[in-house]
Amino acid sequence: MPKKRPEGKLYLVTGGAGFIGSCFVLDCLARKQAAVLNLDKLTYSGNLQNLAAVMDDPRHIFATGDIGDTALVDELLENYAPEAIINFAAESHVDRSIVDPTPFVDANVAGLCSFLGATLRWWRKLPAGQAATFRFLHISTDEVFGSLGPTDPAFTEKTPYAPNSPYSASKAASDHFVRAFHETYGLPTLITNCSNNYGPRQFPEKLIPLVLLNALSGRDIPIYGKGDNVRDWLHVEDHCAAINLTLERGTPGESYNIGGRSERRNLEVIEAICALLDKVRPDPQGHYARLIRHVQDRPGHDRRYAIDCGKIEHELGWKPAHDFTRGLAETVDWYLNNPDWLAAVQSGAYRNWVEKNYHNR
Repeated sequence: MPKKRPEGKLYLVTGGAGFIGSCFVLDCLARKQAAVLNLDKLTYSGNLQNLAAVMDDPRHIFATGDIGDTALVDELLENYAPEAIINFAAESHVDRSIVDPTPFVDANVAGLCSFLGATLRWWRKLPAGQAATFRFLHISTDEVFGSLGPTDPAFTEKTPYAPNSPYSASKAASDHFVRAFHETYGLPTLITNCSNNYGPRQFPEKLIPLVLLNALSGRDIPIYGKGDNVRDWLHVEDHCAAINLTLERGTPGESYNIGGRSERRNLEVIEAICALLDKVRPDPQGHYARLIRHVQDRPGHDRRYAIDCGKIEHELGWKPAHDFTRGLAETVDWYLNNPDWLAAVQSGAYRNWVEKNYHNR
């Protein structure tokens, strides 16, 4: 193993080099909440630059690997005995899942099931006190609930699952396995279902960084259909705060919806980014909104997501702290002030993916 176990509390965080996972790791270490054993497969969206500030921190142990690698997971659990597991590891992009669902089934269903099995075997051997306080927190999405109409009430924890994309179907399956391991075997699991995240260090296949990068490069800004699909936007730091509260106060076997209470149409978000860029980095060629191009909608595109986060607010005391307008401006500033990160993340593979997905729409 790369490092010996630090003293005190330790979390095993999977997918901790990705967008949300790295934010959680950085926040956890900054607040000295726990040491972190960080397991990441380092696929296209895993980025060690996200963790540059803590790579030399003795409380941060990084291991490259797959949650479906049972031998590796067994070794990590035996050697580091985490007080909690926070599972961010997942294939998470809808468009990629439409092109090929298989990697999503492999990672989000088969890999997760294997990971749960290894965790269960290890957990059953723990002393009673440690077993009672251990938690397995699985990070999921609001997309498992399907699509809402314009006036439908927001998703609650009781909303039936109705996934419409291969990605959301794989996440729905993973949620069901996590719940089943609690109900069948007693493993103390928790599930959180979040809305669309935004903030620093997000891989640029997602809407906000994709728009920003295309605008700055003078390329077309693609938007599906009329751009009237609605999403609820949650700042990644608010999401991580909710995860921490769920770990500390959540009831095993329960799920908690996490939303930003910031519903916006996709076109509205894109136009807001263009307006921000017009102010802070004007283009001599004209307003950035001139680059917006409507492209053929993707199959099964959900009309609207909305999260009712009343349960986590009332039971655990969490509320989103970021106003979307201010949070979006701060996010744009971060990308503009971190050109080295942007340059490094835009590999040839990423550019090829964008061309493949949007060129013929």
